[in-house]
Amino acid sequence: MKHPLPRRLALALLCGLATPLAWSQAASPAWPTQTVRLVVGFPAGSSPDLTARALAEPLAKALGHNVIVENKVGAGGNIAADFVAKSTDGHTLGLMINGNMTIARILNPKVPYDPLKDLAPISLIGKAPLVLTVPVNAPGQSAAEWLSQTQKAGDKLSYASPGVGTVAHLGMELLKTKAGIAPVHVPYPGNPQIITAMLGGQVQLALLPPAMAAAQVRGGKLRAIGASSTGRSPVAAEVPSLSEIGVKDYQLEIWNAVAAPASMPAAVASKLSAMVSDIVRAPEMRARLFQQGWQVVGSSPEGLRNRIESDTKALGDIIRSQKIEVN
Repeated sequence: MKHPLPRRLALALLCGLATPLAWSQAASPAWPTQTVRLVVGFPAGSSPDLTARALAEPLAKALGHNVIVENKVGAGGNIAADFVAKSTDGHTLGLMINGNMTIARILNPKVPYDPLKDLAPISLIGKAPLVLTVPVNAPGQSAAEWLSQTQKAGDKLSYASPGVGTVAHLGMELLKTKAGIAPVHVPYPGNPQIITAMLGGQVQLALLPPAMAAAQVRGGKLRAIGASSTGRSPVAAEVPSLSEIGVKDYQLEIWNAVAAPASMPAAVASKLSAMVSDIVRAPEMRARLFQQGWQVVGSSPEGLRNRIESDTKALGDIIRSQKIEVN
């Protein structure tokens, strides 16, 4: 007598066992069935961390399950991105910056994940320019005077970034060619450490997220030279664009987004995308993210994928033209 296969086993065999059981469960309306992890690749207090913690509570409410934020710091956020890409529990997401989702493999072929193949785009959260920031006692009474003095200093100055291959790093390398300056790169784990280093005199300039720069500028500890936008940005309206101080044809944006392993079923990705977009576009969250320095976007998985593809080309061009690599 033939016995029918159990339904779950039959489905698994039909799918060639290609989909992990956790994600098979995730495809059901009951998902999630356990706590969801939101992984961040930068330290507590960093811009991605603050956004993740702002998102966690309303997302938990929408999902009906706890959402916890985990910080897995290192390699400019790529350690966390790799962790998310390889997760198979069906309940791990990542709060990532654009570098992790675009040019990680272009910058370093040894990066153990492929952003375009191993991550599922969920939703773009927000975008912003970076703000070129210097210590309050930096030379020059105006931004233009500072630029002139920095051009003369050559490689006697140093700049900080939150890691090799981050947008802040690539943006500064591009700025060096556009502005005729030559500071030496010093990577740090995250922006809080960069600010500490600038205040302590270890580095002399950095491209910072607008909210972090604004807090230090208001406190009289740092000076804002210019924003990496083509014109005045709504999230840094008091800061002139770098083009206003003589740096022509320079424009750069950072953004953050939610991503998942590529194994996430499309139905779950669409569900999460709609939730995240609704959450970040809500007036209270929009205001909170604006205070963090983000101009809210919210997007479909397809919209985020389009941005990933365009930025991969633009940032890849910077890497190739400046011959930036990770050994």
